[in-house]
Amino acid sequence: MKHRVLFCCGINQNFMNATADEAKQVWEATRTLLQSIDGLPGVTILGIMDDDRIQVGPSLAAPWTFYIMADVETYEAIVEACNFFRTTPVGDGTYKLWKYCRVEARIGRELVVPE
Repeated sequence: MKHRVLFCCGINQNFMNATADEAKQVWEATRTLLQSIDGLPGVTILGIMDDDRIQVGPSLAAPWTFYIMADVETYEAIVEACNFFRTTPVGDGTYKLWKYCRVEARIGRELVVPE
């Protein structure tokens, strides 16, 4: 059974306190994260929405900073996608992405509107 998943991603105060160079490294790590999720077998990203133009400051809960909507074939792949936040290095690798942002996965099913 395929799962419809909304990955809710929020930046935290560490990102807000980062230097311009450090913030650029976080963005590069975020790109790597997104490519890694997109490359997981059984994961189809349907879209990514960024809420950073009207939501300012750290996201400790909803509303989040950005969202990834995906169809995912297995629960294990959902867990692996979330784990990329723990393992994706930022800059020289001293810190991982989860120092700067967090993720929550909401798991459901596709809702089809009846004809």
